[in-house]
Amino acid sequence: MRILLLTHYYAPEFGAPQRRWSALVARFLAAGHRVTVAAPVPHYPIGRPTREQRRAHRVGSVETGQHGETVLRTAYLPHRSDIGSRSADHLVTAADSLRRLRCRFSRPGTRPDVIIATAPAIPTLMVGRTLATFWGVPLVVEMRDAWPDLVTHVGPVGALPAEAAHAPQPGLARRSLRWAVALAKGQVHEQVTAWQSGAHAVVTTTDRFADVLEERGVTEVDVVRNGTDLATVTPQRDHLPDDHPELRCLYLGNMGRSQGLDTVVRAAAQLHREGVDLRVRLVGHGVEAPALAALARELDAPVEVLPRIPHIEVGAQYRWADTVVVSLRDWAPFKWTVPSKLYEMLATGRHITALLDGEAADVVRAADAGHVLPPQDVAALTDLWRELAAHRSRAGVRASGRAWVADNADDDVLARRYLEILGGVLRR
Repeated sequence: MRILLLTHYYAPEFGAPQRRWSALVARFLAAGHRVTVAAPVPHYPIGRPTREQRRAHRVGSVETGQHGETVLRTAYLPHRSDIGSRSADHLVTAADSLRRLRCRFSRPGTRPDVIIATAPAIPTLMVGRTLATFWGVPLVVEMRDAWPDLVTHVGPVGALPAEAAHAPQPGLARRSLRWAVALAKGQVHEQVTAWQSGAHAVVTTTDRFADVLEERGVTEVDVVRNGTDLATVTPQRDHLPDDHPELRCLYLGNMGRSQGLDTVVRAAAQLHREGVDLRVRLVGHGVEAPALAALARELDAPVEVLPRIPHIEVGAQYRWADTVVVSLRDWAPFKWTVPSKLYEMLATGRHITALLDGEAADVVRAADAGHVLPPQDVAALTDLWRELAAHRSRAGVRASGRAWVADNADDDVLARRYLEILGGVLRR
């Protein structure tokens, strides 16, 4: 097959979408297929390229990727962390991708057999739909996580968040703006659903979100989980009894509003006041990192907030930890979401402290990989870590997590499943 992948996030950037597609593309090429990737000049996560990236990648350049794929670099817009400037960046890339791809594949004999357009950059779906229609080739839409639900989740129109229930009520202008935003968000849902319904297949990363899309009228929905490469994840061993006296708790990943990591800081502070010996590391990047560090100082919590590290250093963090944390807020779309980092955690065998609900919680239970707690429940987390600190064997390594990944989320398994979907689309 000649496969065209449209994505806003691609190597040499590092993140969940980039890791997923690097793993899949490598296996597509190994199976004898040809892959062209249209992606902007690398500028994630800071919103602009580094000096090295500017030298190595130019807008409009055609590169050979790490695995032998062809990568067409498209334009981007430098942006901040807010959703407005990020969305503008997505639009600029989409417009430039459409222009450059129509030029590159102007001759019919050179065009792809199938197009994959992947969210969360919603305009990418529009580009995929336009090109598929113009060239008469099938389109596969990939919805990473519950997009756009995670962005547009506001509850009932005009509703206030619980923490603002006793705040002064907004004036007429602010209420009017809230209604206008809610209406716009509803239109985003409708447009994305239309693009999904017009695709030859829709791929999601969780079963529950697939069910949600089917309820919305999307018929051809398949599931290809996020995953990990077992060959590159070292299984961990139990610490020796006298290795360290404290309970070591590790969080690796994004520190945004979605994770609700203030729960972790507050639980650590409470246990510190009780005299429980523990240390917590939060390692990564995100808009909430400065606030979490400030909260830890304010509460005198035994919490380190450390910057993002290269992936080659992640193994040392897993070796340090007794339990690893995965956390999402108590928001409805997160019931349909599984954090991609969870699969790597399972593969290490480390005990997992899971502040989760929905499908992600089901995965931890099915793998017998740790303890599942209600999201944002400080008291439940405090109770669990108090128990683990007193009885360290309860945080022992569990081989069952790695076994679950081998059966359900290994990259080799996922790539074969994806190729089956693409082959089925072409046959239809």
